[in-house]
Amino acid sequence: SLLMDKANTCATVLSRFKNMKSPKNKLFNRRNFIITSGLAAASCCSYARYIEPSLLSVTQKTVRLPKLPKSLDGLVVAQLTDIHYKPEEQQELMQEVVRVVNAAKPDIIALTGDYIEGRPKVIDPLMDTLSGLQAKHGIYATMGNHDGWSASPGRFRQGFRKAGIEFLHNDGSCIQIKGEHFFIVGTDSCWSGKVDAPACYRGHKNEPVLALVHEPDVFDFLSAHFPVSLQLSGHTHGGQCRVPLVGYAPVKVKYGKNYIYGSYAKGASQLFVSRGLGTVGAKVRFACSPEVALLTLRSAAS
Repeated sequence: SLLMDKANTCATVLSRFKNMKSPKNKLFNRRNFIITSGLAAASCCSYARYIEPSLLSVTQKTVRLPKLPKSLDGLVVAQLTDIHYKPEEQQELMQEVVRVVNAAKPDIIALTGDYIEGRPKVIDPLMDTLSGLQAKHGIYATMGNHDGWSASPGRFRQGFRKAGIEFLHNDGSCIQIKGEHFFIVGTDSCWSGKVDAPACYRGHKNEPVLALVHEPDVFDFLSAHFPVSLQLSGHTHGGQCRVPLVGYAPVKVKYGKNYIYGSYAKGASQLFVSRGLGTVGAKVRFACSPEVALLTLRSAAS
């Protein structure tokens, strides 16, 4: 009986103590949660603003093209896009880009637009940097929408020519590699200019086609009406900020809503959309780091 009385007394004391402490514990846990959440959000914001925009990544992909001749199997194309060049912020990044691309020894380098953003005076210093790029079979560039809003195509043509880069503005270029012909198309921006596809394909016969088109959604039209082995695009920045693990991009841009990032196919036509190198609006990237894309082309025979 005495033991039972002591047990009941202890149980009563513990119950009262628990009830007395419970609100404070809840308050403490709630406060901890708020503080931890705030620190996590601040850390993510700092990372997105100060670290990831300069954290260069290299994407290596294999792209199978049914019409690629067997002798061109293994052709490497390096793609750079959406630089949005700001010398005061990006010079170190761009020097690293040139080093990484040249180390890969690509056969072709494709530049798919949005080199600048409203500052024509930075064209020349950017071209000085891009002139350091090296490719066995040439470097080819086309217009982006911000380029069209910032300067004339003639101004870009002049700069690229000085840098040893071929500028394709609604134009096509047939090159010869290992005895095979390979056709490269470069369109205007469909947002700030006008895509003239027939002009791009003037002189094309039956060669495989690499199409450089800034806005990826042009793929729907181009692949339906013209031969496209592979279209390379940018414009979307891959969403610029994405939900980790899921990869969802909450923000979509005009003419970049159907194809956000990565590889797509329609029939015999392939599309690759790069995350690009720069930022537009706020200088932030999250789960979507700047990208150099190295694409190895494979023939059906391989």
